Amino acid sequence: MTYIAAGKEPGPEPPPCVFCDLPAQADDARTYILYRGERAFVIMNLYPYNNGHLMTVPYAHVDSLTALDAATLTEMMQLTQRAQAVLQDAMRPQGFNIGMNQGRAAGAGIADHVHMHVVPRWVGDTNFMPVLGDTRVMPQHLDETYRLLLPGFAG
Repeated sequence: MTYIAAGKEPGPEPPPCVFCDLPAQADDARTYILYRGERAFVIMNLYPYNNGHLMTVPYAHVDSLTALDAATLTEMMQLTQRAQAVLQDAMRPQGFNIGMNQGRAAGAGIADHVHMHVVPRWVGDTNFMPVLGDTRVMPQHLDETYRLLLPGFAG
């Protein structure tokens, strides 16, 4: 009766969404959330492509850009712009990769919750480790990067 009353069918619950779960924890330093907006937030990537890899994420649990309302989409882009400015000021990259992968076929690691990647780049920042060892080497610990970037999102 519990499932009938709730409108659910019996079976395993879907796995929790990391982008829904982390902001609910209210421990920004532990979850690497750098900024919370009204409709979206900025978070560090726990599995970065490069040092300083950030993501802007809507609170709304949707799987595509087209499912976002205009206000959320606007705030996401403003936060993406701010993330790029903070990274530029704090880390002085020579370029950026900014974009999103929608769907597993496009390479989305978390396909059910749309998010924008902001990846700082430097000339020569790739090496043999990802190719030969399927491993990325980060020259800076996530905690140190968090402390470096956090002041740029204050206020």
